[in-house]
Amino acid sequence: MRDPDKLALRSEAYADFLSGVNSPAVQTEYEVLHLMRQCTAQFGFSHFMIARVPFGEQQRFTERLVLSSWPAELVRDYDTATVFHISVLIERLRHTKLPLFGETKALLNAQGAAARDSIDVLFAGQAMRSTFAVMLHTTHGEAFAVLLCGPRGEPDRAETADLYLTLLQLFETLERTFEAGVSARDKLSARELECLRWAAAGKSSDEIAIILGISGYTVSSYFKTAARKLGSVNRMQAIARAMRMKLI
Repeated sequence: MRDPDKLALRSEAYADFLSGVNSPAVQTEYEVLHLMRQCTAQFGFSHFMIARVPFGEQQRFTERLVLSSWPAELVRDYDTATVFHISVLIERLRHTKLPLFGETKALLNAQGAAARDSIDVLFAGQAMRSTFAVMLHTTHGEAFAVLLCGPRGEPDRAETADLYLTLLQLFETLERTFEAGVSARDKLSARELECLRWAAAGKSSDEIAIILGISGYTVSSYFKTAARKLGSVNRMQAIARAMRMKLI
């Protein structure tokens, strides 16, 4: 049985956290990333990952990855192993609507004879020893795998319910950012997107003007209107927001 005092404190923190998750002010992937980090810590995990569930033939892990706090080197090495689409995790998620909990290296390895020792090595450390995973769907039916990894034991029934609800609400918030990205793409003109892409590539306004065959004044005008449409205060914030929304 759980300690009532600890449970009360956790419930209070959980309620505060949920109020932040439900805030309409959360509109970007960066803000969802911050909330996912909070959720991960709130429930005693150390890392999280959200990825589109692969379908059909082999698909690279990095092509499916949406949000993650995994170390960059781990993402690269797991992508190189090319096992995500044939992993135990994906196979099990396809056959259940319930959350999964298990040893990370077993869930993220390939099934049966295709299993690879290198995956066991990647997830051998205590920091990502266990994984809690659920499959969630967008309103259009696209499937996503949501994982929390860490050195903790399996959550009990009550905590599993809290965790599932929290991840569901976070995922709904993330889906809003997808829709915001589509809306912003519709609002931004082709020239505004071109200017943002070249600026993200490190080009100055004068260089962009030469590339596009327009005046520097016009380039600046495009940046101002793009920033306004993206709800940004300056060019750099507009570029960062456009990148997070996958517009450029």
